[in-house]
This record gives sequence, C-alpha cells and structure tokens, in this order.
Amino acid sequence: MNYAFAFFFVFIIVYSIIPLLKRVSLKLNFVDKPTDRKKHSEPIPLLGGVGIFIGFLCGYVTFVRPINREFIFVIIASVLILLIGIVDDWFKTLGKEFPVWPRLSVHIFAAVIIYSSGIVFYGFTNPFTHQYIVLPVFLQFVLTIMWILGVTTVINWSDGMDGLAGSLSAIAGSTLFVVALAKGQHDSALMSALIVGAALGFLRYNKHPAQIFMGDSGANFLGFILGIVALNGAFKQATLISISIPVLALGVPIFDNLFVVFKRFSKGEPIYKADAGQIHHRLLSSGLNQKQVVAFISLMGICFSLLSIVILLLKV
Repeated sequence: MNYAFAFFFVFIIVYSIIPLLKRVSLKLNFVDKPTDRKKHSEPIPLLGGVGIFIGFLCGYVTFVRPINREFIFVIIASVLILLIGIVDDWFKTLGKEFPVWPRLSVHIFAAVIIYSSGIVFYGFTNPFTHQYIVLPVFLQFVLTIMWILGVTTVINWSDGMDGLAGSLSAIAGSTLFVVALAKGQHDSALMSALIVGAALGFLRYNKHPAQIFMGDSGANFLGFILGIVALNGAFKQATLISISIPVLALGVPIFDNLFVVFKRFSKGEPIYKADAGQIHHRLLSSGLNQKQVVAFISLMGICFSLLSIVILLLKV
C-alpha cells in the first residue's frame, strides 16, 4: 500500500500543478516556438519538467527513508540536472541552441555526485559459480558514469513527439518497479513508483495534441532518475545475463539511439547534432500519425519490458 500511496501522491501533485505551470510559462513567454523541424503550429509551454520534478521531489522527501548521504546527494544531483535543463530550454525560447559541453559537464558532475553517494555498479555474479565478481574501482567509476549519462541522454533524445518520452519513462519505471519488488528492494521500488506517478500525471497534458512540453529539464530528469533506480536496484547482485534486464527495460530508447549515434558517426556528423533519424521520425515519415507512432513505440517498449521480466523470472 505504501507504493500505491506514493504513486497517487505524486500523480495528484503533478496532475494538479501542470495547469498552473502552463499559465506561468505563457506569461513568461517560456515556450517552444514552431520551427521547420517541429510539428506544432503554435507556441507550447515548456515548464512541464518543473512540474515533474516538483511532484517527484515531494514524493521523495515524503516517502523515502532514511535521510542519509545517498538521499541528499540524489536531491543535489537532480537539482543540477533540472537547472541545466531549464537553461537549455530557455535558449530554445530565444530560438538558440545551448552549447553541448556546458550541459555535458553538468551531467557528468551530477553523475559523479551519484557515484560519490555510493550508488555504484560494483560488479556482477558469475551465473555458473555464483561468485560475485567485483570490478576494479576505475571500471566501476567509468561504467557508473556512462550508464547514468547514457540513460539521461536516450530519454532526452526520445522526447521528440507528444507523449513519447513520458510513455517510455512510465513503461521503464513500471518494469524497474516489478524488478525491485521481486528482489525485495524497497527504496528502488518506491522511486520507481514515484517516477511512474510523475510521468502519468504529466501525460494527461502531454498526449497529442500536447498542451505543455516537459522540455530538456523534464526529459533529462526522468532519464537521470531511471538510471539511478536501475543502478540501485536491477544491477545489484545481477548475474552476467540478468544485467540485460535494465537494458531491456529501456530497450527502445537505448537501441534506437545507439542506431542514431552509429549512423551519425559513420557519416562524420556530430553525435549531438539534431536530425530526423530517431524511430519516431522514421515511423512518422512512413505515413503513421503521431498517436499511432506513440502507440506503436510504446507497444515495443512493453514487449522489451516483458522480455526483461521473463529473464528475471528465469533467475539466470
């Protein structure tokens, strides 16, 4: 019941606060203006990510215990992710692109804070000998930072269509919740419930046609927290095979964006250069409408998630 209370608590906060943020965003002209690459024809409020963050933070400080080093460091790192995302979104309202390196530097610093809190990919269990293999400290650091940065980025890059990033985050969060429950990991299950509640509360206003966008602040924040939950839950005591569980839980954005990165790299283009290479753009150009694209990709996400749960149940 604690998980249900946490879910509805965050859902109601986000659901209730988004209309206020819409008005504030319009008043401040903090909006995403139409361009050749974007499908909307009118300016759309860009402060949805703030609502997602407020809802999650309220749930986090209310339900997650104890208040320790890890608790505080997660909040500090999350605030940094939110703030740099807001700056990025503000540049968009001016019709400009925020430079990659300042944003990447803040993301790396936030990931280092999480590593310092003790949320680390320490190693894995050999499925044949059942011996736990502890990785060298340097490798622990590199893999932890890369995982957090990677998940943060793929969720952000998936935010290219109404309701898509929120749907994928809710699906991944639900999967990580099931994994955490199966492993008896209370904190990870609780954080997953908070993420799902925040994402679904926001989706009420972000489904096509969207009334508000989560912006880089919201997409980066959701990806950042999902990365933390996976590290603190699904990766703990994982075997060499069950390491695939969190990867599959986030399978659609991970595999899609790996394809995009490889394609850009092979063409000699900057990896962070925006284009129409993501799966939602390709499906849209094939003739599907936005609702059909989001439904199709969400169904793919559910299939990946079910596969990850099958692996979990096999206990390999």
